[in-house]
Amino acid sequence: MVGLPVYDHVNTDFGQLNHVNFATKLYLLLYDTDIDLMLLTGSSRTTRYGFDFSRNITTNLEVHGEWARINNFKLTTINAQGVGTTNEWDAISYLLGLRYLSAQETTYILEYYHNGTGLTQSQFADFVTFTNNSYATFLSTGNNSGLIKASQLADAVYGKPNPMRDYLYFRASQKEPFDILYFTPALTSIVNLQDGSLVIIPELAYSPITNLDLRLRTPVLIGGPNTEYGAKQNDYRIEFRLRYYFDLL
Repeated sequence: MVGLPVYDHVNTDFGQLNHVNFATKLYLLLYDTDIDLMLLTGSSRTTRYGFDFSRNITTNLEVHGEWARINNFKLTTINAQGVGTTNEWDAISYLLGLRYLSAQETTYILEYYHNGTGLTQSQFADFVTFTNNSYATFLSTGNNSGLIKASQLADAVYGKPNPMRDYLYFRASQKEPFDILYFTPALTSIVNLQDGSLVIIPELAYSPITNLDLRLRTPVLIGGPNTEYGAKQNDYRIEFRLRYYFDLL
């Protein structure tokens, strides 16, 4: 169990001040199924609770899931003209997935995710339209108030990971193909089931020596102009990460 006070200079970014919040987590193994039960309550944020589970159906096939409910969740969105609306509801989110390991040591993961706190397709499209109109206004008049508002909303709501409601996740990774030790290529894709946009991420990971990780990724974004991935500022990018672990003593 955890007690979390929220006062001046203590956890001020967690929620409303001058409250003590409580959280608890219970783990159990029930009929060969791993289960976690979780609860957060207090006055800084609304009460929320949920559970997750994982179970091996066969030696190589595992099924897992998550479920969560947030009471009195509030979401503020804008229309294409920038007029805001706040709605409140009890938001329910859940995930259901499968993990399979083949005889060739290829791991496949497939998951469906419903984000109960997410945006509808029209809400996201309205934000993109408002942002484009604000940029056009800035170019013609120099007035950047719309862009400032769009930036604030992007940080708070629209720019979060997986901001909309329904997603499909797929990943395939191959352990040490062609007998190349510590080498793992992978392919990952996330599909927004509401607007049809998606990202495809080929990846190469290699650890040639102890404590050194190398990773090369190339996310490719596909979608129309008013979709989640199509509205991003880039069509693709190349990422390379070098990570080295060392002891200071």
